[in-house]
Amino acid sequence: MQKLRDPSIVPNHTLRHLIDQWLQLGPQFGNSATIDYLAALKHTLESPQLENKLQALEKITVLSDEYCSFRKSCFHQLSFLPLLLELVFGIEFTNCHMKFTELALSCIIKLLPLVSMEPLNMIKDESKLTTFLLLFEKGTSSVKTSLCHLIDSTASPQTEEVCHMLGHSQKLVREIVVLVRQGCEVSKVAIKAMLALCSLQSNRDNLVRAGAIDGVIIYISGCETRQKNLAPFAMAIIKNLLVLESAKEALVNHPYGVATLVKMVFRVCNQECSESAVGILAIVCRDFGRARDEAIGAGVLTQLLFLLQSQCGPKTKTKARMLLKLLRSKWIEEPKQL
Repeated sequence: MQKLRDPSIVPNHTLRHLIDQWLQLGPQFGNSATIDYLAALKHTLESPQLENKLQALEKITVLSDEYCSFRKSCFHQLSFLPLLLELVFGIEFTNCHMKFTELALSCIIKLLPLVSMEPLNMIKDESKLTTFLLLFEKGTSSVKTSLCHLIDSTASPQTEEVCHMLGHSQKLVREIVVLVRQGCEVSKVAIKAMLALCSLQSNRDNLVRAGAIDGVIIYISGCETRQKNLAPFAMAIIKNLLVLESAKEALVNHPYGVATLVKMVFRVCNQECSESAVGILAIVCRDFGRARDEAIGAGVLTQLLFLLQSQCGPKTKTKARMLLKLLRSKWIEEPKQL
């Protein structure tokens, strides 16, 4: 085995430096020394020198990657999260600080599982909210990914007001819809952000008006060609939004909205998607004759029969039988249309 300090396995000086820092914070690094070290890092973050701040953020990244109950407590007691949030959203956005913003947001995301969500409430401040929205519009892919993670974290009773304010920004919601439609890596966190926003009923109308149904349908339609997709999250978004008539109409009026859902009915590898698809189709097929026509034309009867013969759960099978019964009753009532 090669030694750790062998240059052939350490690609650059920065990584070697970070490994050295990690070694310093091993078991031999006592609690008192840990507190002093983290306090010194916090002091560096409060200094005006950008380069020093970047170095401090790199060290925090290493420390926050490893779970340590004592270190977790230190991050909380030393108020690292409020400081980092202030450094990102409390200053005027400039492109020259983009690298710092990327790294600071990355640290924030790493710290979120370790501490309370309450500090996120500072985003309610008008100037900080403005910076948040500007970063989402002008930021890099890394910045947008981190901001989507932050939005996802606002789906908590502690930060409900922040979630409400973000969900009422038409520009932000449209930006999220664009990311969802792209079908790229960022789309995964954008889907989670959208689901967090639609967890509040007060946000749902704005999401529908911003094109959320269209964006989610496009995302789902491409799920078969992507690994580790978040189709269940996307289906949950549609389910949440369908409490609105405007969402039902948007789904039915979409060129391939109903057909896309029919394809999700029989999913061998994902029973959750199957159950959601059947439930959603039952809602729109009950209210819209056009939806029934399109569903039958897209092969929903065959898909439902396959589903009933599969190993899916009893709840899913019950919903499938109810949808079949609904389609049959409508067929009898409107034979000419079907």
